[in-house]
Amino acid sequence: MHAVREILLARRSGAADDARVALAIEGGASRGAYSGGMAAALVELGFGHCFDAVYGASAGALNGAWFLSGQAVTGVLGWSDPLIMRRVTNPWRALTGGPVVDTEHLVERIYPAVPMDFAAILANPTTFHPLATDIATGAAVDLAPTITDAASLRAALRASTALPMLAGRPVRIGAHSYIDAGIAESVPFRTAVAQGATHVLVLRTRPDAPLPVPSRVETSVVTRYLRRAAPGAVEAWTTRHTRVTADEAHLADHTEILQIRPPEDGPEISRLTRDPFLLRRAVRMGHHAVITALG
Repeated sequence: MHAVREILLARRSGAADDARVALAIEGGASRGAYSGGMAAALVELGFGHCFDAVYGASAGALNGAWFLSGQAVTGVLGWSDPLIMRRVTNPWRALTGGPVVDTEHLVERIYPAVPMDFAAILANPTTFHPLATDIATGAAVDLAPTITDAASLRAALRASTALPMLAGRPVRIGAHSYIDAGIAESVPFRTAVAQGATHVLVLRTRPDAPLPVPSRVETSVVTRYLRRAAPGAVEAWTTRHTRVTADEAHLADHTEILQIRPPEDGPEISRLTRDPFLLRRAVRMGHHAVITALG
């Protein structure tokens, strides 16, 4: 039995230990449908109280918030709701200068209307660590110290999901401005380990397959944008593929980190997918992946 699974099962039964167990949730925009299903399955299996900290990058931060609110099953419904997905993700808005992915509307309008239980997240003994990329340094930053109330929590979620070019301008929090966590740390396990996690359960949104190399056009366009809007993040972007490849090797060899991935035969979900049938299928397959690994 994997060490992480063993500890989680023991904690679910009420056993005490000296470990510090973190849940790390990968980003990926619409691919978050997979990890949304995974988070809902964790709650259904009784593991909602078994983590010391939850780390989320981009869409993973959104799913982490739903998990900690105790509403993961409710939150997962949004991934396949056509009214929500087509309002939040709309490529046609680019023609009028609007955000292609409007996470501000999602976090500031839809979440309070559902409503997401922000108070439950703030009061949860499991600490919440949404990550973002500092535009001045290109480093991954844990925004947990900036969260003091519901408004600052929503700001942290917007910063973590501020996709370059697609989601509008960087999000300012205090004296710093941030863009999407995926530029610096798309799989947020390194920050968790650096902050003392002894064991990490990682919810992935990519199957176990070679990481696609960004095209020259994408690299060029995003680099030009970052030079204007987030100059400190240019190096983090241009070295991202090398860094993520190294992360994959590290994750595969780490005995105290357990990854749960979508199956290789799952639907191919891009960052901007909004087809409710594909997303609903991704939710189901993510849910099944956790049941298979931990159930």
